[in-house]
Amino acid sequence: MVAKTALRRFNREISSVREENAVGPSVSVKDVAAAAGVSVGTVSNVLNRPDRVGAATRSRVEAAIEQLGFVRNESARHLRAGASRTIGFLVLDAANPFFTDVARGVEEAARDAGLAVFLCNSDNLRQREHDYMELLFEQRVRGVLVTPVDPGGVDASLPPGVGVPVVLVDRTGGDRYCSVSVDDVYGGRLAGEYLTESGHERIAFVGGPDSVGQVQDRLSGFRDAVRASARDTTLTELPTAALTVAEGRAAGQRLAGMPASRRPTAAFCANDLLALGLLQEMTRLRIRVPEDLAIVGYDDIEFAAAAAVPLTSVRQPRHQIGRTAAELLAEETAALEGGVRGGHRHRQVVYLPELIVRESTVRVS
Repeated sequence: MVAKTALRRFNREISSVREENAVGPSVSVKDVAAAAGVSVGTVSNVLNRPDRVGAATRSRVEAAIEQLGFVRNESARHLRAGASRTIGFLVLDAANPFFTDVARGVEEAARDAGLAVFLCNSDNLRQREHDYMELLFEQRVRGVLVTPVDPGGVDASLPPGVGVPVVLVDRTGGDRYCSVSVDDVYGGRLAGEYLTESGHERIAFVGGPDSVGQVQDRLSGFRDAVRASARDTTLTELPTAALTVAEGRAAGQRLAGMPASRRPTAAFCANDLLALGLLQEMTRLRIRVPEDLAIVGYDDIEFAAAAAVPLTSVRQPRHQIGRTAAELLAEETAALEGGVRGGHRHRQVVYLPELIVRESTVRVS
């Protein structure tokens, strides 16, 4: 009888707290403590050190938490503890499938470590990058992964005096940061050697803007391969304002407008989105791919193989880039939390891309 009376009283207390919070503030630790008839400290122990609380008391607190719908304030707890379970990932262009695939690798590694990922998009704008970096540091994130707008790094976007670890993604970091990147000069060279060895003597490079480090590197390697060719090869450069499908279509219009005697028979695009746009425009203008124009892209995103004419592309290990970057960040944060800042050595991981040949290119006899 006493137990039933206590249970009814407990349920009334729960209902009372629910009514008070129906249109007001969310349920607090104090509300849980009052409903369970225990101290705030006991509720805290149940949440953080349950082994210190007796089974009966713990069950009572857990019942109050469940019935009240209490959700702990992780942000406040992390501010008090000085640590967070969130990392930031600042990308250049969230609309680019390349970064979506990299983010999946980041998320996978973060989930394995019990961390959440806060995704930000700089849209290739330095001011937006700076603003997001400040926001992430204000949120006391555990660390930041970033593909910086400036090919030289993120120094200008870092608030002064911040001790939060930063890992560069798809960029090299010298000895100042950990970084994960791909040898894009080598990737451009792969494309150039393949097209020249296939017999093409009029070749176009489609890509831009020049401020994007990867574009510079891919063009550099491509130029090297064309110059080293035994053939008398003409290289036409078609700069673009962005790495998008629309810019690829615009480049296709320029290319199609060239006299047939000077028009390139092959094109290397700085990424797959440009290549897909170029392919779309060639199809619209009834210029055959690969018979009239061979096309090579870069990244090997999922859409490359699924195109109407499957794209030859220089493949980057997108998923592995993200996973490795998150793992490097976890290593650095663990070192800092262990008090061995001086013992941590920044690592620069560089992957080699590979050429994946599909129907958008053909060897010329």
